[in-house]
Amino acid sequence: MTRRAAAIVALMMLGACRQGGGSAGTAQDRFAGLDGEILKWRSDIIATDPLCKSQVADQKCTSFEVACKAERTVTPQERAKGITAHVVTAMSWNGFDPKLKQPQAGSRTVQFTKSASGWTRADHAPVNLSTCADS
Repeated sequence: MTRRAAAIVALMMLGACRQGGGSAGTAQDRFAGLDGEILKWRSDIIATDPLCKSQVADQKCTSFEVACKAERTVTPQERAKGITAHVVTAMSWNGFDPKLKQPQAGSRTVQFTKSASGWTRADHAPVNLSTCADS
């Protein structure tokens, strides 16, 4: 699968995995820009993950999939600081382990946080990939 096709599939998966109700009004505004941030995260994984370092065609990272996305509660203290949303997102992909010289699955979980200045991303502990619930 080409990178462009993989990116399109990832975007379609993002829409299918969206949790937390409809897309009208403030819910849509609250998550505006998140899909673009997830694509940036994917690019960062390709650039930095050890499983994605190989330049050999059949050893590059492929099959990126957003396994789950789930909104987390914003506390009143966080809201007072301007935070409007937390979204935990888990992504998986297939890569190549150069030490073991074999294909290997990779995954990561992050929490995106939105404030007036935009989205930020921080590592998050692994979650249940079916529900995005904390393990």
